[in-house]
Amino acid sequence: MNKVTIKACPLCGGTQLEHTLTCVDHYASGEAFHLCRCSACGFLFTQDFPAEAEIGRYYETPDYISHSDTRKGLVNTLYHWVRTVMLGRKARLVMNEAHRRRGRLLDIGTGTGYFAHAMDERGWRVDAIEKNAQARAFAKEHFGLEVLPDDAWASLQEGAYDVITLWHVMEHLEHLNDTWERLYRLLSPKGVLIVAVPNCSSFDAHKYGGQWAAYDVPRHLWHFTPGTMQQFGAKHGFILAERHPMPFDAFYVSMLTEKYMHHNLPFVRGLLTGTLAWFSALVRKDRSSSLIYVFRKKQSR
Repeated sequence: MNKVTIKACPLCGGTQLEHTLTCVDHYASGEAFHLCRCSACGFLFTQDFPAEAEIGRYYETPDYISHSDTRKGLVNTLYHWVRTVMLGRKARLVMNEAHRRRGRLLDIGTGTGYFAHAMDERGWRVDAIEKNAQARAFAKEHFGLEVLPDDAWASLQEGAYDVITLWHVMEHLEHLNDTWERLYRLLSPKGVLIVAVPNCSSFDAHKYGGQWAAYDVPRHLWHFTPGTMQQFGAKHGFILAERHPMPFDAFYVSMLTEKYMHHNLPFVRGLLTGTLAWFSALVRKDRSSSLIYVFRKKQSR
């Protein structure tokens, strides 16, 4: 298998990289992967991950909900309920942050198309991109969406989008700095970039350590904190305008983690940790299990 070995930090270019954690792929392979941290800026990433051409097999499981839409098991049933609640919240957040009721939106990594469909129903002109063919087929069958494959976004019109969204997608993309640069070019001058990612400095991440389900190796290549997300935005011409917690994520991630750890009553134990994480995030937003970041373009670059 071809692996990608990071020799210099993608954020600051530092070469002092320290092994920090070892995590197991509980979804597909059972393999162990190492996480490294840049000693200069603190950015955390998966080391020696499968190359882009080969990582697809780590998504090929009926349990990978973003592609399969499975409702198998109590945790996945909860995921669907939460998603229904969050779709309306996401739509309102987009419209509030964009200061418009209609516009042109690009949803990258749209999965099975639920969010793209929600925005389409609200009158937005939506382009959606998804690498997985099965997920694209689901979006076509259930929502009538013509979702583009991932190689299509190189031909999209620059400056055309009022809003670009990546809901738990940035952590999957191998060419991280190229992605940020492309996002900057696709966004209109007054457009809004909205990125949701897990927060590896969250309450639940600290509690579970290397067992934390949101490390999700090797599918998650990059592991962000509020500080490193702001630095990536600034590096590529963006200003961080706002952060919003995703309070439900702690419940889902904690239940999944308890399941992976083979603990008794994983639903109950995860519910308890999720509740503690919820209260922790009320006190400190930057302790939320996942965060939504709202970026705007700098006036000059």
